Amino acid sequence: MTDATAPVPDPMTPRGTSSWAARRKVLGEFWFTFRQNRGAVVGLVIFAILVLMAIFAPLIAPYSYEQQFRSNFLTPPAWEEGGVPQFLLGTDAVGRDMLSRLIYGAQYSLLIGVVVVSLSLLGGVLLGLIAGYFGGKTDVVIMRVMDVILSFPSIILALVLVAILGPGLVNAMIAIAIVLQPHFARLTRAAVKVEKAKDYVTSAKVAGAGHLRQIFVTILPNTFSPLIVQATLSFSTAVLEAAALGFLTVGAQPPTPEWGTMLADAREFMLSAWWVVTFPGLAILITVFAVNLVGDGLRDALDPRLKRS
Repeated sequence: MTDATAPVPDPMTPRGTSSWAARRKVLGEFWFTFRQNRGAVVGLVIFAILVLMAIFAPLIAPYSYEQQFRSNFLTPPAWEEGGVPQFLLGTDAVGRDMLSRLIYGAQYSLLIGVVVVSLSLLGGVLLGLIAGYFGGKTDVVIMRVMDVILSFPSIILALVLVAILGPGLVNAMIAIAIVLQPHFARLTRAAVKVEKAKDYVTSAKVAGAGHLRQIFVTILPNTFSPLIVQATLSFSTAVLEAAALGFLTVGAQPPTPEWGTMLADAREFMLSAWWVVTFPGLAILITVFAVNLVGDGLRDALDPRLKRS
């Protein structure tokens, strides 16, 4: 029997319009909550500037990051006595423009963050899904391995892994991804255990959904919120740890303009040429600060318990 009061769908309305409207509403609510956090908006603007700087580095940078000016070793910034207008932030010990190297360094630091988070997210989520869904001995084995990894200080474990794999940017990114993986595994496992007990998962199982469909189609989409926040915070951790490995000369190798490597190259000039250590350090600080601010905003927007009234 047809309900006479039920709305009749408009045949001219394209399919999926209602779902698109629902998505727009969700996105609108998310942005409204996110922008209430002024710090998060500032962090997002700074991060967007860094991304644009990295993308358009060849157009923005005055010189190549490898170009040397042999008559301008350790030239101070343009506003200091002895500075040269063509080198706004001065030059390093071999006459390379600091501003150009900092701009190109954004490419490497952001690439490190993206690659490390992608690898650790993929591995950690997969392990967490398996542990949380199947439980039992599988869960115990996977989580004990994750606990062993977490029991070591992250930078020490990353150093050990790089020593095994060999120094270099690629190996440093792999080592950092392995170190960060347990955080995603534990988060995913906890979320899967909560979602697995809910009625919609039971309904899918009764309807005949196989294990893979239940894991990747039914459960996984409902675990995204904490993973997004963790991925944002892990991005800043990856940038910091890559800079630390570069400073210890086992990460990116010269002449790569990675900010940690720039700091390592400038260690012996800390007292005589302050700019060669200050500007790379500030670049790392600003990037990590901006990403952490964005992470705080995402946490507020994605966690209903933290949404402001």
